Order: sequence, then C-alpha cells, then structure tokens
Amino acid sequence: MIAVIATGGKQYLVKEGDRIEIEKIKGEKGSTVSFDKVLLVAEEDGSKLDVGTPDLSTKVAGEILEQGRADKITVVHYKAKVRYKKRQGHRQPFTRIKITKIG
Repeated sequence: MIAVIATGGKQYLVKEGDRIEIEKIKGEKGSTVSFDKVLLVAEEDGSKLDVGTPDLSTKVAGEILEQGRADKITVVHYKAKVRYKKRQGHRQPFTRIKITKIG
C-alpha cells in the first residue's frame, strides 16, 4: 500500500517502513503520531485506487524517530550602491518519522 499524506503544508508519498522528514510536530522520540489528512491510498501495482475529495477517512500511523534541526543556511541581503549588507543564519526544525501502518 502507498498513500499520499498532507502535513506542514506539503504532501508526501509514503509506504509502510518509509522514513521521512517533515515539518516539526509536537511529540517525544518513540511516541506515535497519526496523520488524518490522507489524500490518496493505492496498491503499489495500481490495481486499487482511492482518491479523497478532499480527504479520505483512512489514517496513517507513524513513530517519531528524531526531533532535530537541519544544516545551517546563510541568508544574505545586499543592496548595491547604498552600503547595505546583512547576513543571517537559519536552521529549520524537522521531525523524522517512520511510517508503521497505512489504513
């Protein structure tokens, strides 16, 4: 089974056993999380396909593996001829999840 879930303003194609990084959600390492916003559920060979309008009543369960922060990126603002320059760093928080059950 594969499913398309929506969380954090993004959509993810997942199947059981997948490990994905999503926008940070509340929870401790080892706790379970349920995704209610399931947009599509299908068999991998394409024999069965359920598309939500907009969502399905199916739920996808996962386990939180890690709460972390991504690598630092540098944001630079610069305006020519006016001596304006600003540097800033940013590290985006994320949650790493293992998908345990679809449906």
